Amino acid sequence: MTRKASRKKRQQKAARSGGCRAPRYATSWIAMGALVASTTFGARHTHARELDALLRASDERRATNVARRVQPNASASGDGRLQPSRHMDGATRDEPVRRFDIAGDALDVVLAAFTQATGISVQLPAVAGVGSIYSPGVSGTFTIRRALDAILAGTSLSVRTIDADRATIEFRAASTSVDVTARAPVNISPKYTAPLVDTPQSIDVIPSRVLADQGVTTLRDAVRNVAGISLAAGEGGSQGDNLTIRGFTARSDIFIDGMRDFGSYYRDPFNQEEIQVLKGPSSVTFGRGSTGGVLNQASKTPHLTPTASGTLNLGTDLTRRVTLDVDRPLPALGEGAAFRLNVMAHDAHIAGRDLTENRRFGLAPSLALGLGTPTRITISYFHQSANDTPDYGIPWLFADPAPVDRANYYGFEADNFLRTHADIANATIAHDVSPALSVSSRTRYARYRRDARITEPKVAGTVTRATPLEAIGVTRNQIAVTSVESLLQEQLDATVRFRSGPVRHTLAAGLETGRETSDPTRPAFTGVPGTSLLQPNEHEPFSGTSTIASRVQTTALSAGVYVLETASLGSRVDLIGGVRWDRFDASYAQSVQPPTSFRRVDTMPSWRGAVVYKPRDSASVYFDYGTSFNPSAEMLALSAGTVNTPPESNATYEVGSKWDLGNRLSVRGALFRTNKNNAREPDPNNPLQSVLSGEQRVDGVEVEANGRLTARWQLLSSYAFMDASVITSSAYPASVGAQLANVPRHSFNAWSTIDLPWQLQIGGGAHFVGRRTASSTAPLDPVTGLVKALPGYWTTSAMVKRALNPRLALQINVDNLGDVYYFDQLHPGHIVPGPGRSALLGLTFTF
Repeated sequence: MTRKASRKKRQQKAARSGGCRAPRYATSWIAMGALVASTTFGARHTHARELDALLRASDERRATNVARRVQPNASASGDGRLQPSRHMDGATRDEPVRRFDIAGDALDVVLAAFTQATGISVQLPAVAGVGSIYSPGVSGTFTIRRALDAILAGTSLSVRTIDADRATIEFRAASTSVDVTARAPVNISPKYTAPLVDTPQSIDVIPSRVLADQGVTTLRDAVRNVAGISLAAGEGGSQGDNLTIRGFTARSDIFIDGMRDFGSYYRDPFNQEEIQVLKGPSSVTFGRGSTGGVLNQASKTPHLTPTASGTLNLGTDLTRRVTLDVDRPLPALGEGAAFRLNVMAHDAHIAGRDLTENRRFGLAPSLALGLGTPTRITISYFHQSANDTPDYGIPWLFADPAPVDRANYYGFEADNFLRTHADIANATIAHDVSPALSVSSRTRYARYRRDARITEPKVAGTVTRATPLEAIGVTRNQIAVTSVESLLQEQLDATVRFRSGPVRHTLAAGLETGRETSDPTRPAFTGVPGTSLLQPNEHEPFSGTSTIASRVQTTALSAGVYVLETASLGSRVDLIGGVRWDRFDASYAQSVQPPTSFRRVDTMPSWRGAVVYKPRDSASVYFDYGTSFNPSAEMLALSAGTVNTPPESNATYEVGSKWDLGNRLSVRGALFRTNKNNAREPDPNNPLQSVLSGEQRVDGVEVEANGRLTARWQLLSSYAFMDASVITSSAYPASVGAQLANVPRHSFNAWSTIDLPWQLQIGGGAHFVGRRTASSTAPLDPVTGLVKALPGYWTTSAMVKRALNPRLALQINVDNLGDVYYFDQLHPGHIVPGPGRSALLGLTFTF
């Protein structure tokens, strides 16, 4: 069929439908334009909040142009295809290509970086505020014209002329004004419908660009960028990422794309576009848990700009790492089809630690259909496997870490291992029924396998202050497990927007169901040889014998329904309210003699309420109240002592403010109080039973500044103060007033990069964690009368990066510049030292 005939056929089809329906790509373009800059002819005084309503109606539709994502985006053509460069007379010309890596930011900041990279100055229209429009930036290899098209994607602007040293930007036809206030919602789930600056909750976003600049290879290292998070060591029942957020454990509060990631494994960020930390109880949006907050990993997804990039890394401690990220449009599969593949291979020892080694492989393909159309389908698969030589560090000696060499390894070289496999399949369907109604369905099946034998060192026998260190022995407690966990989850969400008189409403509602299983088998060991505290023999053969101590099967069925509403009273005040009801049905069976089985069903409501006042379009002051709950079987474990114990309940009060200063620098501050109203404790009258009798509280202050101080100077920084203590305790009255476990009073992080001439970039950072205790309820050390505690520490890091040519860049990272001997992860039974000084040399390539 000829193009002319095809066009005629489309016109006839439009006539049959009333002659007024725009093509799907045009609808998508209107939605993207509403994101950052779109008004109609003559609407110079259009209210920004009216446009913001349109922005909220197009959240899902803008699948390839989400703000705060560092990725290439579709061009200003509106159909996702970059347009060829043309002379002023319209003839296509050949142009050299260049490599660009410009992050999304205010348009004037992005264009300043573009001018620095190319020497071409760009003239904007003489309209106040146009430089504050959000631009997605550009990343990849493009001609000058195509790079500018990508920079202007989603705006009402287009390139008018380009010559050797100048480019002129103008509004597209019929546009004489622009909304400079709309900022994208944080891309977590359909439950979050407001722009980040208007969301009444402390949310920290770590983009992939920062992870790349820092040379980050683990989720644990990524969250060091967020003050108020501290790391805990693995336990007997769980290995993998173990975090404390705002004073409370978040081990089971890790999510991928808004859905629970239950597995016990150490996560690699190779497939993460950004990492989001949402602080404060959030059961109304995420279900059970989230006492201190949740961590969400936003996955990389397909887009319509063909790109290919990767890294090759070599470093100290035999570090070898390779990553590859390839995206390709697939027009043969229909409009808006694209495929993306991320691959990772990693092998590295740990600086300053003997024998410890991490070996990982990851694979993440994803297919998207209908990008930029009313109906989008995304199918993805994530696989990560690891075969590590694990490390439970060094033992406690009295109330302090044992004074031993940092390199001491107390395990068995040939018999300690941690093998994990995570396989996660996802299918998402999103459909815009109308500009006022959108619906989505997300389905996930995940399977996690774990096989581990790890040595936990503990001081043997009874020692005193007078006992010489060389006379002290260490027992090697063997922690072993073989388990399979699975998760099948379905989320249905709908977002509707409507008016009642002058009030604009955004209503999000949904239903979630899930089935989780955990089947661990744990052996017990006898005859395990001990070793010396000062001179451990890691080469000694393992000679212990094992018997099966427990074989458990746990199944949990969950269901939740929620409603969240935002009522906008004019352009300055938002009222937000939400309620959720959850049912959590857990069955537990132990088959090793004597066999036991338990079942517990909990039903629990959760609430949220907030008031947001916007003194100006790019700022907010808010008050927020939210609740959460922790059932006894939250981590898929029950016992005779907890089966009759109701859920713990938590509440937080937060007052804060967020300001986007010229769309360059975002600053926020918050005061909060989080209460665990009824902490689970042993019954003083029957220690075999648990009761809800304690109260724990965290009062805190957080401040944060992120963004660009100038066009060349970028900053990511945060500070948190937390006064976390036991308020009441029936089981542990002596612990009242004690500092909560693994909660530093002070924590601080700063990371900054500066762009210099000659395609050179330098960066550096500092990280501080204050004193932490291992437990708030454990008895005092009988010898010293003190609680186990770790001293605070500072670490520093540095980076240098230089572009070798448009396709290659060289980067050097050095971590722990001072080679500080510090203690990173703590547990009442052991402590894991932090890595020593390490260096990483990387080559980044783009095709």
